[in-house]
Amino acid sequence: MIFSRRRATAALACTAALVLAGCGGGDAENAPAAEGSATPATLMLNWYPYGEHAPFYYGVQEGIFAKHGIDLTIDAGQGSTKTVQAVGSQQADFGWADTPAVLTNIDKGVKVKSTGVFLQTTPSAVQVFADSGINEPKDLAGRTIAVSAGDAPTTTFPIYLDKVGVPADQVTQQSLDAAGKMSAMLSGRVDGLIGFAHDQGPTIANKSGREVRYLKYSDAGLNFYSNGLIANTETIGDKADLVQSMVDATSEAFTAAAANPEAAVQAMAGKDPQMPPQEVLLNQWQQTIPLLSTAATTNQPPGTNAEEDWTTTITTLTDAGLLKTAKAPAEYWESSFAPKPAQ
Repeated sequence: MIFSRRRATAALACTAALVLAGCGGGDAENAPAAEGSATPATLMLNWYPYGEHAPFYYGVQEGIFAKHGIDLTIDAGQGSTKTVQAVGSQQADFGWADTPAVLTNIDKGVKVKSTGVFLQTTPSAVQVFADSGINEPKDLAGRTIAVSAGDAPTTTFPIYLDKVGVPADQVTQQSLDAAGKMSAMLSGRVDGLIGFAHDQGPTIANKSGREVRYLKYSDAGLNFYSNGLIANTETIGDKADLVQSMVDATSEAFTAAAANPEAAVQAMAGKDPQMPPQEVLLNQWQQTIPLLSTAATTNQPPGTNAEEDWTTTITTLTDAGLLKTAKAPAEYWESSFAPKPAQ
């Protein structure tokens, strides 16, 4: 009798499995997920976690991604270019990467597209100590500034100098990697550095105990898109519902994190040994919030893009020599995934 009951139970389980798989004629792997389940997905960041990434951790903690049907795993990155290439080779489902790196890699044949930029005002800035005597852009003349050859803030630096009326040959550029730039500024070997104001600046201020001043590109009228979501073109074509859910969940997570900065940053605690201290993370995230829109997207859900901002970005990067020709935004951006307002 026990054997018969076990056999009957097994038969019922088999029948249920066949029903879920389309009565045995379908592919169980492609069957829709059961109600309440979540699809596993990986997100590769542009770098090791810092304050800008708080919404992702907060969104996971608060069940925002789960609500949208996504079981999200967040992986650290090692630069936007490597993230773009990882998504292009389908080593990660989604990426968080700097738009200039996305565009240049697409032009090289990497099969990705932007599904929405979130940092829409560039964080690019010349960062100096407030007591350095550099109070405004004209004070950069005769100074040495650390840069990273090939990245967007460095390649657009001549455009910034032109806009603020400082001849490029009056500023000495010293090329260093990210860690080297901060070390050089902390030790006084350079007068400042070029980078993302919401990233290096708070770390330098924390380590030095000195106030950091930012000469922001956007204050000089120079703006271009920065970090946002990307996906492989096959994912966009074959899993459009998943991509839309990821965009919607990310937008909702950014809204929630902006409303609760301290809680959002606390959600990052213990997630990566290379993260800055909590007070730095909070400063970084608070400096990120004003970057989430432009005049064209004010009061729209985070991640809502305007074609005019894409055109401005492409034109600026072409003028800087990062792109060979100014192509249409549709070459780089899948506009159909505009975030839906949170329910």
